[in-house]
Amino acid sequence: MSSEQDRPKPTSEGNNLLALGEGNGSKVEQIKLESRHLRGTISEELKLPTSHLSEDLVQLIKFHGSYQQEDRDQRQSRKASGEEKAYQFMVRSRIPGGIVTADQYLLQDDLTNRIGNSTLRVTTRQSFQIHGILKGNLHEAIHSINTSLLSTLSACGDVNRNVMACPAPVASRAQAQVQEIAREIAFHLAPRSRAYYEIWIDGEHSHDIEAPGEDEVVEPIYGNTYLPRKFKIGVAYPGDNCIDIYTQDIGLIAKIENETLVGFTLVIGGGMGTTHGKAETHPLLAQPFADVTVEQALPVVETIVTVQRDYGDRQNRKHARMKYVVEERGIPWFKAEVEQRLGYTLANPSPVHFHELNDHLGWQQQADGRWCLGLNIVNGRIKDTGTLRLKSGLRAITQEFQPEFRLTGQQNILLANIPEEQKAALEARLSEFGISSNPDDAGTYRFAMACPALPTCGLAVAESERLLPNVVKQIEGDLQALGLADEKISIRMTGCPNGCARPYMGDIGLVGRSKDIYNLYLGGDTENTRLNTLYAQGVKTAEIAPTLLPLFSFWKNERQNQEGFGDYCHRIGFAQLKEKAAAHITIG
Repeated sequence: MSSEQDRPKPTSEGNNLLALGEGNGSKVEQIKLESRHLRGTISEELKLPTSHLSEDLVQLIKFHGSYQQEDRDQRQSRKASGEEKAYQFMVRSRIPGGIVTADQYLLQDDLTNRIGNSTLRVTTRQSFQIHGILKGNLHEAIHSINTSLLSTLSACGDVNRNVMACPAPVASRAQAQVQEIAREIAFHLAPRSRAYYEIWIDGEHSHDIEAPGEDEVVEPIYGNTYLPRKFKIGVAYPGDNCIDIYTQDIGLIAKIENETLVGFTLVIGGGMGTTHGKAETHPLLAQPFADVTVEQALPVVETIVTVQRDYGDRQNRKHARMKYVVEERGIPWFKAEVEQRLGYTLANPSPVHFHELNDHLGWQQQADGRWCLGLNIVNGRIKDTGTLRLKSGLRAITQEFQPEFRLTGQQNILLANIPEEQKAALEARLSEFGISSNPDDAGTYRFAMACPALPTCGLAVAESERLLPNVVKQIEGDLQALGLADEKISIRMTGCPNGCARPYMGDIGLVGRSKDIYNLYLGGDTENTRLNTLYAQGVKTAEIAPTLLPLFSFWKNERQNQEGFGDYCHRIGFAQLKEKAAAHITIG
């Protein structure tokens, strides 16, 4: 990054961004600058009888909530036969806090059957993704989602993405406010350009934000080139880190006194993404920043976003996340910049303590006497497979019982607002479709997550979603043999180092390097407040479980006070672990 004195003073609209730093910005920066506030030629290309969009629009369409992808399973056969790639699109909804109505869920389900690949996916950021949409059906998908009073605007792209929040059913007014602030932040930071409504909603205004007038600045927060990179925000309930607060660009941890929300402690600068072979890229945890009142929360969040807008790296997208601004300039500099823009001083951050990462599974009674049922969804993929007819079952349950859906940061689903008298009937209906209401039936997979990876993600270099079930099954067998089957172990796998399933947190992280080759990370904690660390590089798929087996044995025999697997690895240290593992192999 350029030194501060090399930068022009940022404008209030943030429109001078390409002058920041050296050069003219990355290619993506040029695309954004010339896009006419996200319009590009999307409308024109949607009308062409082609299977895909041009290269520039592949970047631009992300701001509208969609990724152009291909079915990579067909790549070789189609190339051999002289056919073009099997292009398709993924559409992601923006769902602040992961709360959707029964009707909104049914619409998503309908779209997967009508124009998708017949599966629906819960993301690690409490959203829905529909895969397998062809270009000719893209307008229908996004338009239909908006008719249900949801949106796809800013679900992707160089803007603030879906705002996470603890999804547990309301237990108090304070908890309701925690979920409301997530919604307020999401709508406040949504792009103001009319482009989205012109293209997808036939010129109509959105239900959630008002388009600006002709004499107003088009993007008063983002400016002409939006943010240097994606931006992520989460709002946590005290004590429960179910949204991985330290992985966010901005994390707000609620401060509650006498069942009243009095403010938030902010942490900033988290992020998971890295790049193999580039030491300057790495995952980072968010750092304590400041305490704010409820009234200050929105203006402070906006101001932090503008600092990233003006000082984030626009030359190198691999170095463009706010975590690097925070790391390299420091919290004192960042806080002073925010305070100067706000015109007042921020309070120092209070200590934050998380005692659990609650997956909210199983039956839980709500404050109003009704019930909520949390269901484990393997890798968030809602589909029918053999005797587990998850997709058909959820549709039937939704039509009959009309529950509110709440999506979790672990890709699971909570069915909320179930009356006491309907509990037994709902359980009976679930069992008809092979769906268990007992979270213990998930076994070791209860705390496992994977990104989609192959065949749809263009960044994937290895399998993830399709492979992790088999890996976990092997690990679970080893744990059972050691008498550790009931222990809580988090396992997270991604097909590339970008970290969508947050593999650098938790007990075990598996990050794809190439086909059937993974880096193995160990030593996080069950509350997800500590990064894990690279333990072994280039582990073949078949060697993942055997590599872990002796470590599980050491853990069983040497742990202290029921410490978790990650805590044990962290305490012992990798040098000693590797020495013990080598001795174990020699003896074996």
